[in-house]
Amino acid sequence: MNKKQAKERIEELRKQVEYHAKKYYDDDKPEISDFEYDMLMVELRNLEKEYPEFQSEESLTQKVGGHVKEGFKKVTHEVPLQSLQDVFSLEEVEEWVNKIEQRAKEEEIENVKYVVETKIDGLSAALEYKDGKFIRGATRGNGLVGEDVTENLKTLKTIPREIEDKINITVRGEVFISKKDFEQMNQEREENEEELFANARNAAAGSLRQLDSKITAKRPLDIYIFNVQKIDGKEFNSHFEELEYLNKVGFNVNPVRIYCKTIDEVKEAIKKIGDDRESLTFGIDGAVVKVDDLRFREILGTTAKTPRWAVAYKYPPESKETVLKDIICQVGRTGVITPMAILEPVKVAGSTISKTTLHNEDFIKEKELKIGDTVVIQKAGDVIPEIVEVKKDKRTGKEKNFEMPRICPVCGAPAIREEGEAAIRCTGIECPAKLFRNLVHFVSREAMNIDGLGENIIGQLLDKKLIQNIADIYILKFDDIASLKKNGKKFAQNLVDSIEESKQNDLYRLITALGIRHVGTKASKILAKKYKNIDNLSEAKLEDLSNINDIGPVMANSIVEFFNQSQTKDLIKRLKEAGVNTLAFEEEESDNRFEGKTFVLTGSLEQFTRGEASDIIEKYGGKTSSTVSKKTDYVLAGEAAGSKLSKAQELGIDIITEEQFKQMIN
Repeated sequence: MNKKQAKERIEELRKQVEYHAKKYYDDDKPEISDFEYDMLMVELRNLEKEYPEFQSEESLTQKVGGHVKEGFKKVTHEVPLQSLQDVFSLEEVEEWVNKIEQRAKEEEIENVKYVVETKIDGLSAALEYKDGKFIRGATRGNGLVGEDVTENLKTLKTIPREIEDKINITVRGEVFISKKDFEQMNQEREENEEELFANARNAAAGSLRQLDSKITAKRPLDIYIFNVQKIDGKEFNSHFEELEYLNKVGFNVNPVRIYCKTIDEVKEAIKKIGDDRESLTFGIDGAVVKVDDLRFREILGTTAKTPRWAVAYKYPPESKETVLKDIICQVGRTGVITPMAILEPVKVAGSTISKTTLHNEDFIKEKELKIGDTVVIQKAGDVIPEIVEVKKDKRTGKEKNFEMPRICPVCGAPAIREEGEAAIRCTGIECPAKLFRNLVHFVSREAMNIDGLGENIIGQLLDKKLIQNIADIYILKFDDIASLKKNGKKFAQNLVDSIEESKQNDLYRLITALGIRHVGTKASKILAKKYKNIDNLSEAKLEDLSNINDIGPVMANSIVEFFNQSQTKDLIKRLKEAGVNTLAFEEEESDNRFEGKTFVLTGSLEQFTRGEASDIIEKYGGKTSSTVSKKTDYVLAGEAAGSKLSKAQELGIDIITEEQFKQMIN
């Protein structure tokens, strides 16, 4: 490679690294694996070393990635939160130790000791204590300036509000989500059709960097402390001594810390952590080797980006070959049909893998997967196994193509993939796989509003086979309901009354409750007003529906497909037999005081639910929107209103409280 080529490659690598650093640190949405990012950095670092004339202080090899997110106060770190120099082989670790030992000889320091710790895969944070009380917490940011996330950190149960010693101290730790909690979070997000977190690190970072601490409080965050940044009135000789002190006064200290006296012990410690990583409850992406002597650390000093007294060993991602024996399809609670790979069992990174998700139809096509293929399995983010490669050279000709089903494998209803979506989903309203979610939606406040029939009770009714479809709600017996709770007669009577009352709901509530894809409360009201009864709506033509304002072709197509299904016809027939109203109420004289006005709701409302407030606004001819723009007329702001409130203030939009809103509607 000549100088011109080297310069071009360095510039290209810097752009790539900066782009992926932004996706990782700022957006919490990485597009490549940690290993791929590390390899880009290694190539860039080596080229800059070989061609020093092209070095730059702006290169991410010379500074920490990450910026302060808009909406957070900035915190300047009194002691910078630096990153670590990465190495990828035990030979490089030994080379680093030899340099440390050589410097120790020059300084006439004997018997250098080391501490080897797990490199926790999370988000770094600094915690400040004054007179023993927690006063402020901040993210690392760019190492010099971070984000004030004090209120969010206070939601972590493992951060002490007060420590035993009444001193001033700043400590550094890693905020993370355990492997078990991460898997559960992603499972719940998948069921709710939300975008999955790429890995536990980004889930933790995204959770901690929320502008609303109530959201953070719902996330299973934890923290391990691993360093004293600054302390007044106390001195320590060694890092290991520091960690023991932190543990004693009440901090949740990194549990894996191995004291080493020689390079051989250091290498053994790294190997042991690698062997044990599968049994750890938290994810790691390496092992950190630190000089233990704090005075020697001061002599060694730091670069602009990294301390010279520590190094991070990054474990290579482990991958194994196995055979894709079959592909089966599972139907989730929302009807999404997910292909699963059935594999010849293989041990990867300490655990036996026999199946893994294939995500969707596009993933299978992109990888050109066939049943019978030899594939390479790798564990992503230390948790999730995935197929990363197909060994096409090992094909025998006996492999079989796979096509995603267009009929639900559970209930036989049509399975469709809408334009612009990756998922294929079952459309059957009585599909057993979707039944729990369909029931929860059907009885919800914005739908049939059956008070007392919550998720727990629905779960019990299904487990006891007291209901097997939506219409069974209306034939529940008093004694069956009472049996669900100790002394449950009062509860049963209240629920029976609520079920009976729901039969008299307006047609728009029933349309909402049916859960037709793309059809919400607003569209349900439009449809009820237009068609007057459920029979007229079920027979509506595509072209007629498409011409209705605020309906459009996508929603119209979804409505027609829904009512054409035998499952839908059967459900409506049984609801009618149970006495459920299927007619639209006659309209009262309209009050359009909010006509032409757009409201945005933000924060936690105390006197209304968001659904109730939206219903009131729409009742009076107004509209609600999820985003603040110049077209917004009012922002109804509750407690802990976040970025929407700030945007409204910037644009000079009228901000109203709940009390002001009540005055407007009375």
